[in-house]
Amino acid sequence: MKFQQHQREFREGLLQHHTRRDALRKMGAGMGSIGLASLLGQQSAPAASINPLAPKAPHFPARAKRVIQLFMPGGPSQVDTFDYKPMLAKHAGERPEVVDRKSLRNTKMGLMPSPFEFKQYGQTGKWVSDIFPETAQCVDDICFVHSMYTDIPEHAGAILMSNLGSLQPNRPSMGSWLLYGLGAVTEDLPGFVSMSPVAQPRGKAANWGNSFLPGAYAGSYVNVREMRPEAALRDLKSATNLSKDEQRKQVDLLAQLNRMQLENLQQDQQLEAAIQSAEMAFRMQFSVPEVFDVSKESKATLDLYGDSEFAKGCLIARRLIEEGVRVVQLSHSISGYDIAWDTGHSNIVDGHAELAKACDQGIAALLQDLKLRGLLEDTLVVWGGEFGRAPTSEGAKGRDHDHYGYTVWMAGGGVKPGFSYGSTDEFGLSAVENRMHVHDLHATILHLMGLDHKQLTYRYSGRDYRLTDVHGNVIHDLVS
Repeated sequence: MKFQQHQREFREGLLQHHTRRDALRKMGAGMGSIGLASLLGQQSAPAASINPLAPKAPHFPARAKRVIQLFMPGGPSQVDTFDYKPMLAKHAGERPEVVDRKSLRNTKMGLMPSPFEFKQYGQTGKWVSDIFPETAQCVDDICFVHSMYTDIPEHAGAILMSNLGSLQPNRPSMGSWLLYGLGAVTEDLPGFVSMSPVAQPRGKAANWGNSFLPGAYAGSYVNVREMRPEAALRDLKSATNLSKDEQRKQVDLLAQLNRMQLENLQQDQQLEAAIQSAEMAFRMQFSVPEVFDVSKESKATLDLYGDSEFAKGCLIARRLIEEGVRVVQLSHSISGYDIAWDTGHSNIVDGHAELAKACDQGIAALLQDLKLRGLLEDTLVVWGGEFGRAPTSEGAKGRDHDHYGYTVWMAGGGVKPGFSYGSTDEFGLSAVENRMHVHDLHATILHLMGLDHKQLTYRYSGRDYRLTDVHGNVIHDLVS
């Protein structure tokens, strides 16, 4: 009886409530509401707006259905990992004109040979540093891009370029753009999950933020070390003492009250999104523990990945995309340091060797596991950092930042396997052949997912925005 009374009072209160939309409809013979409908495009509003995460058709047939981004915060050194430059040893200590370019610290040291050995692997004979022996076994499945360059050699700006495609922090992340363009596949898990083993990773908004895109397209952050999704369950903490049936009743009541309000206020996208958010939050608290429980994997699979934090993240990434998550971003850190691949300033030898050892097995296991399960064909795996590192030395053993030329690689999802694109100069400092900007990389990733980067726009503050801003070209040479 009390619920029915509250329901009646709530309805009566809504009937007495007058919104700005009501005023536009009633004043001036309704001319104001006509203008508003034209402005907001309500006359042709698609049904999908009711559920912002409803699956959407791509612009054209996609080569990839999902993305796993293996993000290396900081700057992995290209000349110590995948870009073999034997001329460094021949000209050690020299500073040829081609490398006499300003770096972040404007160091004036000479060329420093890589302290690591390189060997050839696979049918392609790809040269790979001995700090990545496991990933090296997968080179025939990898598409290397050795001619990347970006706009700035400084972390705050480079991480924005890497994930937002802009030096402005108020832009949506790549994962949010993909979710906006394609919608979600499953209703029981977020469409976009960002993971790392630190509580508060650097550049968190740049990694998974939605900025001016509707909140439904924001990524959900997961602390891999704690093995639970902080963001996804944050709104459910007050209900942790309730049973599943009691929580179901609570969610149903909230949805009923919201829909009663919708009946009087007509269609309201934000309110409808709130209803969907409450429904998803309820479902997620029961589906998330299941997908994060890796103990159900076979011993062979667990042995394949190993027990490092990053390897566990790679295994969870595979489980997430199997369950329908559209985008997974896994950031690498070590000992709680969230820009781990910046340790090369003082000691490239120990820093890069330790970092590579911590992620190498997990990367190789992910590629092998996806391939064995038939998932690599339509799953795009992207590996890379914010920029590279200079072939000249900083101090005795370190390397400064290098935004003039560096390496990223992709695998699966429609890219050419066993392929190398572009090149840096003979010492590995600057991209000189088939130069590829971050905007080009983003345009190509969107293309592989079936999206035209020029058409994927969102109107905000009087202009249309897109991930690639007004730049970017799809690099069709990378597409198989």
